[in-house]
Amino acid sequence: MNISVVIPLLNEDESLSELYVWIAKVMQAHQFSYEIIFIDDGSTDNSWQVIEALSKKDSAVKGIRFQKNYGKSQALNAGFKIAKGDVVITMDADLQDSPDEIPELFELITENKLDLVSGWKKKRYDSKIRKNIPSKLFNAAARKTSGLKLHDFNCGLKAYKNIVIKSVDVYGEMHRYIPVLAKNEGFTKIDEKVVQHQARKYGTTKFGMDRFVNGFLDLITIWFLSKFAKRPMHLFGLLGSFMFFIGFCFALFLGIDKMFFNTSGRLLTERPQFYASIVAMIIGTQLFLAGFLGELILRSKRNDERYKISEVV
Repeated sequence: MNISVVIPLLNEDESLSELYVWIAKVMQAHQFSYEIIFIDDGSTDNSWQVIEALSKKDSAVKGIRFQKNYGKSQALNAGFKIAKGDVVITMDADLQDSPDEIPELFELITENKLDLVSGWKKKRYDSKIRKNIPSKLFNAAARKTSGLKLHDFNCGLKAYKNIVIKSVDVYGEMHRYIPVLAKNEGFTKIDEKVVQHQARKYGTTKFGMDRFVNGFLDLITIWFLSKFAKRPMHLFGLLGSFMFFIGFCFALFLGIDKMFFNTSGRLLTERPQFYASIVAMIIGTQLFLAGFLGELILRSKRNDERYKISEVV
């Protein structure tokens, strides 16, 4: 199979049929073998009924339905698990991503031998205050932190080699950082392509300003994971040893001063420096133990359940 199109969605029943027709038209015009995977992330409208109807009409359409809303990352992760295409393309279901971009994205992956191509909505039709300005600030921070020179980490239109999406584990709200996750897994042939941004035709946006706050927190998380996930002792052990050493040296100085010089004439317990040294040694010990426990956790297999699927067609 040439292409798998993975489409997470939430309450987009008005746009699904139109999006399906558009994708099918592009695929058939270029004679691609393909599948379209819709992931219904707990919609409360008729989205699932539309997906079921499309699946009965066309065997290329597959659907996954979550019992409740788990988030875009979990939806993408579920779609990635069953995607069979050599190239996997993700897009949003609100018709703001153009399926006409698919052939060029496919060509960039197959002929240019890239691992991942990220869309760049250079010209946007969103509100500047609500989305454009926060998005620019967020992308600038992401570029600085990750080292990837991408202009639009948030763009839902991306193309991947199949092996890439099978290697990354998307959870929480990490969907916007899939290029960073891919880079951390050793996939370094990452580029971007300017793509057309469509004005929203149906419904309203599902994202508010809180997504940028969560995005920055996730950015800190992924920076930490990329730097120290495989070696937590390198961070916590170093900080803990440093704190303990400072506290120990301070306590030793106070002890020597009391035993041989007694310049203050006070008991050790009456000097605030004594408690500062004790606190430093305790914190240092805790940090060292945190690094040690982190090393132990890395040796245990994570087996947490992130979502439950109620139906598959």
